Amino acid sequence: MERRELLRLLASAGALPLLAPLAPLASLAQATGTADDWQAQFEASSAPWKIGFATPPGDFPLTRATVRGRFPDAVAGTLFRIGPAGHDLGGERYHHWFDGDGMVHRFVIEGADVRHQGRYVATSKRTAEARAGRRLFETFATTPPGAEPPTSADSINVANTSVLPLQGEVLALWEGGSATRIDAGTLDTLGLKTWRADLAGMPFSAHPKVDPDGTVWNFGVGSTQGLLALYEIAPEGTLRRAGVVPVADMPMVHDFAVTERHLVFLLPPLVYDGRRKGTGESFLDAHVWRPKLGMRALVIDKQNWERRQMLALPAGFLFHVGNAWEEDTPRGTQIHIDYVRSDNADSVFISNREVMRARRVKTTEPHLTVATLNLASGRATQTALAQEAEFPRIDPRRVGMRHRQVVHATQIRRDLPGFGAVARTDVETGRSQRFVYGQQTMVEEHVFVPDGAKPGWVLGTVLDFGRQKTLLSCFAADNLAAGPVAQATLPYALPLGLHGAFVPA
Repeated sequence: MERRELLRLLASAGALPLLAPLAPLASLAQATGTADDWQAQFEASSAPWKIGFATPPGDFPLTRATVRGRFPDAVAGTLFRIGPAGHDLGGERYHHWFDGDGMVHRFVIEGADVRHQGRYVATSKRTAEARAGRRLFETFATTPPGAEPPTSADSINVANTSVLPLQGEVLALWEGGSATRIDAGTLDTLGLKTWRADLAGMPFSAHPKVDPDGTVWNFGVGSTQGLLALYEIAPEGTLRRAGVVPVADMPMVHDFAVTERHLVFLLPPLVYDGRRKGTGESFLDAHVWRPKLGMRALVIDKQNWERRQMLALPAGFLFHVGNAWEEDTPRGTQIHIDYVRSDNADSVFISNREVMRARRVKTTEPHLTVATLNLASGRATQTALAQEAEFPRIDPRRVGMRHRQVVHATQIRRDLPGFGAVARTDVETGRSQRFVYGQQTMVEEHVFVPDGAKPGWVLGTVLDFGRQKTLLSCFAADNLAAGPVAQATLPYALPLGLHGAFVPA
């Protein structure tokens, strides 16, 4: 079949795994009159941290924070963040953190002045459900009673996972469909991003990579078709190429890496099974853990997507990749990639579900891991570092190049979901420094902000649920343990989010 025809099929199918079985499942819910008590359980819980998973009743207008210290000149600009926020509607609560309607935030930073604004992304899904006063569509892991079959992937797009600043706009990203255009100055929702007419509705994933020259690379997963869509976008925001490659036993893939010459995908053995979806399971529960497959490393030549190689690693699960780089050695080309590895996928099936009932359920601990892929021998090895980790970020100038330092959340809490500290770890030596926020805090993603030839800065948010406020902190990257050089405190708490991007003034 011609590549253009494959692209068309993938675009038209979009989130097909979510579409096919909805009618019989919705009919069953209506016939039995079933209703769940997740919202009641959440409201009855006395867990003080549950504020991070509560639903804001509306948007947050532009509000000035209280600032201690002064944010460095290099951090003058805007930190955009996004995450699930609309977790319940009409008395029905979603069953997974990843299901909530997206809310995009901007922190405008100028010295001792910080202002925050947050707005729900006005997707067609959110607009239709707000008008109806109830949930209408299936999501990643929840099927509300009486759910209607969606008309396309983008009719169920929650735009809640990550952001990509591009040409004066901000793209709100999801996994299963189009990016959503956001006005960077007002956070108005401007509509869907269509890279080319025949690609409307194509899955455009939440973790694009930006080369040092400004080229944007991304992918999308077509679960039912066993296809991986690839994108190359010029710095000015125009599409250079789009194509698809086949992947047997298509897994759940959330992130990837780029090097100077390659695209690198780590494929965990969490594999989509269409038969399970056909029995009425949610999209998440249609995935099956098959550890015998191992972790496969798919390496694709950037210039020629037909040149591909698959290498094998021990079975494990990941959400996020830090960075990858390659070197030519006497033993052949080697790719080094660091990522956050767990022994299994319990976090996506259990812990990220149970927070919706305000329950803390501990699962396998994710650790920063460094793998080496030898393209000549076809062998792959890896080493797990001591640091518990999530949300890895690097100096954006080093994407696809040799790097040493990774900024990440760390220190898993026994009594709380998530993490209690931010760290900066040398992936070659394993040495790490950290700052612990406190006993009543939950750490979100922190990003690295360059400052010329200086060590740079680390910028990120934390939920202080004891005071019911969200904090924005800035650290000297080479001295995290000294604590924030500046900190802004909002007069309210924001729902816990996922990813962000900094845009200098």
